[in-house]
Amino acid sequence: MTVVRIDREGEIAIVTVDNPPVNALGQALRQGLWDAVSTLDADASVRAVVLICAGRTFIAGADVTEFGKPPVPPNLPDLVDRIEGAVKPWVAAIHGSALGGGFEVAMGCQFRVALESASVGLPEVGLGIVPGASGTVRTPRLAGVPAAVELVTKGRPVKAAKAQAMGLVDAVVSGDLRTGAVEFVRAALTVPLPLPVSARPVVSPDPAWWDDQRLAIAARAKGEIAPLRALDCLRMAAERPFAEALAHERATFLDLRGSEQALALRHVFFAERAAPRPAHLGAAKPLPMASIAVLGGTADILAALRKADVPGVVTDPDDTALAGCDLVIVGANDARIARLGRLCRPDSVLAVMGLAPNSLPNPARCVGLNPIGAAVEIAPTPETTAETLATAFALARSLGLLPVQTGAGSISQRLLRRFQAETAMLGQGVGAALRDHSFAGALAVQDFAPTDPQMRTTEVIVRLTSAMADEGLALLAEGIALSATDIDLIAIHGLGYPRWRGGPMFEHRARNA
Repeated sequence: MTVVRIDREGEIAIVTVDNPPVNALGQALRQGLWDAVSTLDADASVRAVVLICAGRTFIAGADVTEFGKPPVPPNLPDLVDRIEGAVKPWVAAIHGSALGGGFEVAMGCQFRVALESASVGLPEVGLGIVPGASGTVRTPRLAGVPAAVELVTKGRPVKAAKAQAMGLVDAVVSGDLRTGAVEFVRAALTVPLPLPVSARPVVSPDPAWWDDQRLAIAARAKGEIAPLRALDCLRMAAERPFAEALAHERATFLDLRGSEQALALRHVFFAERAAPRPAHLGAAKPLPMASIAVLGGTADILAALRKADVPGVVTDPDDTALAGCDLVIVGANDARIARLGRLCRPDSVLAVMGLAPNSLPNPARCVGLNPIGAAVEIAPTPETTAETLATAFALARSLGLLPVQTGAGSISQRLLRRFQAETAMLGQGVGAALRDHSFAGALAVQDFAPTDPQMRTTEVIVRLTSAMADEGLALLAEGIALSATDIDLIAIHGLGYPRWRGGPMFEHRARNA
């Protein structure tokens, strides 16, 4: 399949990227763009180039299937430089998201035009790395150093309007993106072109400002190393020539790519991506949820429904209203639970807080829910249908909660009990050790009675995480956890285990590799 095609609107060439689902920067796409520069530079009839993408997004970043594999040329930094050095000016026409390497490609273009709904960003620190194709070097030349530090060290995308205010985007258009980009570049050709981004000046703040930023980022990062290494790259970009800063960024990227934190965060990234729609659901589709009844004992779910502004929610309905609801969420101790089988429609889904009881009529439509932190455990009965299970996963997605399926029990409760028992034995100093190593939420404990003063902080953490891993192995053996990855997700999103550590099971494997 051809992932890059070239069309023309008069003197403007249109380079269209079509590499579904998210136009990721795999080798074929990099090669296609590389060749497009040569083709269009040699075409005397072309005055400028619009780079646009088919599908739902601009180039959304690296090809995740290439993670951990040796790079295959053309490498992305060389491609970005090649686009910037093209004889004909390129304009990136952005819709959806331009993230990571995708935004670095856009910064290699002479101009950037974005739809109002688009967003841009450099999220690499969330994977334990820094941008590796000039993101830390070009961003301060476009937006200034303070804005670049905010964008790169936090890793959060910004919407088009803010990106334009920051100087990252030259124009925001409504209506047809291709038409708007062509009109923009035709107007741009009537005046002198700006300097390439790599040649634009950058002003570095004084050393005290950088020191303040380091303190603030270290406090926010809570043990993550990538944000601070990104700050180092940005300072180099502000104080040294472009080529030197680019080489430093690339060396930092390569150094971090195989680090323990990058491996852990990559593990979590893939787990989070798969969790909302696990493979074992197959083609099962969720049942309708146009009307949702919420009965007693469900405060956590009700709060999540309200926060997510889910439509069709009815709280404590009478029996008549209950009979018309697609989904009924009920506390395990609600007095009406025994009557739900006859009060609800036969095709209604019954979601019970905790474990779904098998005593209800038609347990095939029953599922248990246990919200914990930013996650929710989903416990089917042995008879629960795939469609009922898919409905529970769809509910979790609508609430912004990460869903994890369990067997006949709770992963979070077992992990927490084992963790608390271990902290009680260790005693004073545990709370400080956990804070030093970025444990939060349910895993952030106060200190207990004195214990062995010779035990170092790192030893405390190894003992606690090993205890959680041991409990995780028991959960797997008992069928309560379906996979080690599920245990890691519950520990991170439900209990406050540091994301950059990868979870107790990941750490267990890494220690014993």
